[in-house]
Amino acid sequence: MSDQQHRVSQLALLRQQSWLSPAFPTGSYSYSHGIESAVEAGHIHDRKSLVDWLEADLRYGSGRNEAIFFIEAWRCAKENDCEKLLEIAELAAAFRGTSEFALETSQQATSCLATLHRVWPDPLLKCLSEFLSELRIAPVLSVVLGVRAATQDIPATLALPAFLQSYLANLVTAGVRLVPLGQTDGQLAIAELEPTVLAVAAQAGCATIHDLGSAGFMVDLASASHEIQYTRLFRS
Repeated sequence: MSDQQHRVSQLALLRQQSWLSPAFPTGSYSYSHGIESAVEAGHIHDRKSLVDWLEADLRYGSGRNEAIFFIEAWRCAKENDCEKLLEIAELAAAFRGTSEFALETSQQATSCLATLHRVWPDPLLKCLSEFLSELRIAPVLSVVLGVRAATQDIPATLALPAFLQSYLANLVTAGVRLVPLGQTDGQLAIAELEPTVLAVAAQAGCATIHDLGSAGFMVDLASASHEIQYTRLFRS
């Protein structure tokens, strides 16, 4: 690898760190993805139960689907296939089990797009955003970040695990606040889930939209219950 290529790779990874950082203004801290309801019901009550819940979501639920949408968007961007990318984005927007899950991803994606347009503009992402706006289709965070990782030439083998780790870390943070758990327990939970993140990323790398599906019914039920929960700290 030449010095110039090395510098480009470094810049790409620095930018992805920024996009996945808690400091990036997507409002991710406002969402628990149903964890608040699961804690209220007693399904999550310590680190082990939090890890079990998140592992099931990543392997069999919405986490797995987000990985597939991310990689499909990445592929479309690499191939400059705008027509298929729009289809992926539309399907991803419809693939929400509850109204709160729809709000969770659309609000974060809209905020993400606004910041990317302002700080790290990209022609393909701008085109996709305009098409979605015209068709009144809500954007999805996994699709937005998948496209931007591809146009920044970040390899899928790095971009997808990093995206899943960010997804997971935000939910662990919610669990730490809700159970509550200590900060060290939160980091132990993230460490325990590292093999799951890598396994799901590897499986998604070979998957297509035909592999979409979910067996994470408890996650969807928790989200539906959260909509009518009496006291809430989170929006999902």
